[in-house]
Amino acid sequence: MASWSGFWRQLIEDRLPSSPRMYLLNSKDKARMRSDFGLRSALMAACVTLVTTGPALAQKSADTLRITWRDAIPDVDPYYNSLRTGMVVAFQAFDCLIYRDPETMEMKPALATSWKQVDDTTIDFTLRQDVKFQNGDPFSADDVVYTINDIINDKQVAIPSYFNFIAGAEKIDDYHVRLKLTRVYPAAFENLSMVTPIWPKAYREKLGADAFARAPIGTGPYKITKVDGVTEIDMERFDGYYAGSPKGRPAIRYIKIHEVPDATTEMTELLGGRADWIWGYNADQYDNITRMPNLQTLRFGIMRVDYITIDAAGRSGAGNPLTNVKVRQAILSAIDRETMAKRLIQGDSQVIDTPCYPTQFGCDVSAAVKYPYDPAKAKQLLVEAGYPNGFDTELITYVPPQLGAAVQSYLKAVGINLRVQQLQVGAADQLMRAGKAPLSEGSWGSNSINDISAFMPYFLGGGLTDYAHDADVQALLTQAGATADPTLRRKEYSEAIRLATERVDLMTLFSEVRYVAFSKQLNFQGFKDDVPRYYLSSWK
Repeated sequence: MASWSGFWRQLIEDRLPSSPRMYLLNSKDKARMRSDFGLRSALMAACVTLVTTGPALAQKSADTLRITWRDAIPDVDPYYNSLRTGMVVAFQAFDCLIYRDPETMEMKPALATSWKQVDDTTIDFTLRQDVKFQNGDPFSADDVVYTINDIINDKQVAIPSYFNFIAGAEKIDDYHVRLKLTRVYPAAFENLSMVTPIWPKAYREKLGADAFARAPIGTGPYKITKVDGVTEIDMERFDGYYAGSPKGRPAIRYIKIHEVPDATTEMTELLGGRADWIWGYNADQYDNITRMPNLQTLRFGIMRVDYITIDAAGRSGAGNPLTNVKVRQAILSAIDRETMAKRLIQGDSQVIDTPCYPTQFGCDVSAAVKYPYDPAKAKQLLVEAGYPNGFDTELITYVPPQLGAAVQSYLKAVGINLRVQQLQVGAADQLMRAGKAPLSEGSWGSNSINDISAFMPYFLGGGLTDYAHDADVQALLTQAGATADPTLRRKEYSEAIRLATERVDLMTLFSEVRYVAFSKQLNFQGFKDDVPRYYLSSWK
């Protein structure tokens, strides 16, 4: 009893380290204080449960992996949500034509056994002949053609830029498909392997899109058996999964995903023994959870970047201070990104100066104009911009409250009064896309596509998430995406990076670190592309 009490006392009391630069976060951030109070309450409740009853065992006996996370997926059909958790579910239940190995990044056969680049805008695929959908229907070229031609014409697709390089798909015969591209697109295989799962034509046409989202089927290793649209997604191993898949056949029979509203509930479920796996908890809980006798933790860098969009184009109001380039430069100079990365993200988080993740093709770090932390320079830039006394503005965010509070504190120090509106990810994204966010803070993982085309065009390519409307950058991105010559692509992207960073069209902050905690009875491996592959997990 004494050892348990000592452990829980330390777990409850250990909080974010303080420093002279970060004192405002610890004393004035009401949102953080509320979060801390809720988390402390959750820990106390779990403490009482564990001290009196002992730690609950994982669901190994029921062969059920219980997952808890915070994102309620609005539509489990993978084409109609942009959430990371939506992508995770899709990876278990659906397959793409190609599979990208998460360790080597090598493209491997999946639903297609082989492919041939006929010319710059034509790819022919040979399909597997032994694949069935989870309702027993055979997979064929009809399903591929139906999927591709539907998504490229559907205005409701969550991220159309991932598919606008496709002109259409043609059936050659039952097991051969020709894919026509609108232009040269070197990242085509990345997109086809990560974000282009195949629908079942006959089943989906019979049900309709809405009903399909409630009872989806794919060809993947797990079948979705329940979707309530609010709190729960259940999956069961698909015993008819085809032999030879690079994913392999799952060892665990059942997966139950519980979607909860906040980090407090998530942590309570883990510590109370009602969840076997969680991710995305605060960095300052890592060491404490590691000391739990029935849990284990992982912490690893991922290809996800925290960012702030900034209204250079005046979408949220013409002539607002953010349209002034010196104001944008001042804001970036006022934020101590290195300290935020070190203290709030921890692990191997690094400052990111480029509007892309450094491993992505075309992400030339040397081309970026850099803005080190310099509050004196920030104040001077504000004077030069005509705002010696600062101004008021607003930040829309869905990231953990301490990140928004840190930005608020740093800007306050140079005279900018920042109102922070903390929302759920869906609500924040809706306001951002509607042009109602002077500043918005979020994180972007490029759907794990290791090419700059999955990052820069999303934020600076003229779409709903572009708050710069920088014609020069848009032109360079278009040119870079229109050639297969890697040297020319790099040149165009480098210039786009230089201009975008010089003008602060988008503020990138730092790379993310993924924090995972799970039962000691579970074998689980994390990958840099930030896609949990539960089909590779097993019980010990």
